[in-house]
Amino acid sequence: MAKKKSKVRADLRKNRNVRKRQNDLTRDFKAEDDSVDDVELGQSISGKGELSRKRTVAGGEIIEDSSGTMILPQVDTTICRLGRVLRVQGLVSIVVEEDGTTRRCATRGLLKTLSTDQRHVVAAGDKVWIRPEGAAEGIIERVEPRQGVLCRISRKRQHVLVANVDQVLVVVSAAEPRLKPNLLDRYLVTAEKAGIEPIICINKSDLVEPATLQPLAGVYSQLGYRVLLLSATSGWGIDSLGHLLQGRQTAVTGQSGVGKSSLLNAIEPDLDLRVQSVSEDTEKGRHTTTTSELIPLSMGGFVVDTPGIRQFQLWDVIPEEVAGFFRDLRPYVSHCRYPDCTHTHEQPCAVKDAVADGAIDVRRYESYLQIHASD
Repeated sequence: MAKKKSKVRADLRKNRNVRKRQNDLTRDFKAEDDSVDDVELGQSISGKGELSRKRTVAGGEIIEDSSGTMILPQVDTTICRLGRVLRVQGLVSIVVEEDGTTRRCATRGLLKTLSTDQRHVVAAGDKVWIRPEGAAEGIIERVEPRQGVLCRISRKRQHVLVANVDQVLVVVSAAEPRLKPNLLDRYLVTAEKAGIEPIICINKSDLVEPATLQPLAGVYSQLGYRVLLLSATSGWGIDSLGHLLQGRQTAVTGQSGVGKSSLLNAIEPDLDLRVQSVSEDTEKGRHTTTTSELIPLSMGGFVVDTPGIRQFQLWDVIPEEVAGFFRDLRPYVSHCRYPDCTHTHEQPCAVKDAVADGAIDVRRYESYLQIHASD
């Protein structure tokens, strides 16, 4: 007897809950019962109501990965091929297969109709199963579970910037635009939550006196973070940075204008990534990189050049968790008098006492307060 295929009942996206057929003849029927008039427009008159807005996925399974709950449809591995998403351009994803073949792929309709918190179903760095269509096209049939996900909140949904990386270069600039420590701390919290090794890169170090950067660099170095002082134009620290990228899966992120693409061009000039100068009026960077792109390096490994970000709001982090992602606050959390201490106004508080004693940097504590209050 053949084995019965497993089935998964999955919710549909909200925009799929409304009946497509709006001219149903039963809607024109005027019943004497006034309760029919109270039925929501577009909802069928049935006992199930919205509970019927589900879809059965034959042979699928539900898993939890670092980006949330995912539905894995069954795929025919004799036809489909495994690949890696290089970049996503609108409805088209550029995927490279294991043998180096590059295909322009659309996403299977089933994946786009299932309910999810993600803004986009496919992201750069995803490992996917594709069904070839012709010589250079294909259909993405399934997205494999993710590890090492860098994401944020965008339009109240999860925006996955890049998936399946093991380290992230958090690029800031010493000047033009000015360094924003709180934005840096938000990236570090996200890296801590995702289990990605962060490397702090202070670019344009030649524009200021190096001594002015030592206090900031010293605070993060004492916490165990690797800090590099770099200059893409003069070549400071480029060799050391290239050594860290060799054979690794690396995401490069930071606000617009800090020189992410310039650093990658300095490491490997053949990349020839587009760069622009900082606006003289606003001293803010211009959006040059418009989409995350997975780039293979000649020295081995991949880097993902991500678009510049001016606002980075944490995804899936509640205020009670924030202190646990700060390496300097974490050792003192368990010593507070109250188990639900927020470390903001309570007395006594081990975290606040450590700040007063100089064991925790005041600026880092203020950054914690801002993240705790806003996110």
